[in-house]
Amino acid sequence: MFRLSEGFVIETRDLRKLYGPHLALDDVDIQIPRGAVGILGPNGAGKSTFFKCLLGLITTTSGEGSVLGFNIKTQGDMIRSRIGYMPEYDSLDPDLNAIDQVRYAGELLGMNPAAAMQRAHEVLEYVGLKDQRYRKIESFSTGMKQATKLACAIVHDPEILICDEPTNGLDQRSRDFMLKTLRRTVDEGGGTVLMSSHVMDDVQEVCDRVVLIHKGNIVVNRPISDLADQIEKEVEAVIWGGASKMEEALQADGLKVRRMGRVMRVTLQDENTIDRVISIAAKAEVQIRELREYEPDLEDIFLLIMDKLGARVKGASELMTSKHTGGGRNA
Repeated sequence: MFRLSEGFVIETRDLRKLYGPHLALDDVDIQIPRGAVGILGPNGAGKSTFFKCLLGLITTTSGEGSVLGFNIKTQGDMIRSRIGYMPEYDSLDPDLNAIDQVRYAGELLGMNPAAAMQRAHEVLEYVGLKDQRYRKIESFSTGMKQATKLACAIVHDPEILICDEPTNGLDQRSRDFMLKTLRRTVDEGGGTVLMSSHVMDDVQEVCDRVVLIHKGNIVVNRPISDLADQIEKEVEAVIWGGASKMEEALQADGLKVRRMGRVMRVTLQDENTIDRVISIAAKAEVQIRELREYEPDLEDIFLLIMDKLGARVKGASELMTSKHTGGGRNA
């Protein structure tokens, strides 16, 4: 029997899923530790299939896996009872007030009515809705609805919380509160959050680690702090008076350039690269207004990784499916 290695909440070995001739998961080997993890991947990458296999909702073609010590092939019901899911889509009943909605979610998960009601009061306070718990959901703002969905997902105190686009449609204040609440779930509750989002700033704020799925393979499974070490270092130059001329001159000199308007990001080839950039600008008769070593953010890191994989994407929104994790079978 496949057993979970110490220190991990999720582990798979040679996990494969075929839908007829279509290979959705390609011998996936992964170990995910406790904490906050961003689950990323373009549409069709295999995220939905991966989650369904972990939850025992579909049978795997081959391979093994374990979640919280339970076998994904034979103990899916035990796994699902320990998972909370906050979907992207609207899953609330507008005619219910918040306390009854959350209580009902608890009862659906097997809690007795009294325990579900008590827990509903607790989690609604936790997500900032203590004073609005008796209001009908139809009167709620988008932020309040998202908070209610989160309360429903954690009413049974799950060990793993799966959140799909948790800040979708939120204003800045509600977004900040949602992200802080998710982070508290990890820091204070000791739980695990698996968060899917196309907003890389959100992932970077909540998560310690990211997993990137591409064409049924796990191509990245690392702490965010280690990701910058996986890409080439760059110097960033802000050009004035001839950006196109500067780009052409840099390329003609054999330098690798990424251009964003007047901003040129040049791959550092060696210790002479900066001097070469300055010299090229002088010869091209253009001004360098700013010149500094570029510190990539998470979105830029992933664009560079996807570029290396041959997936030409222009922004983080193209990295992600707009469907929830219960979407199409090859999503």
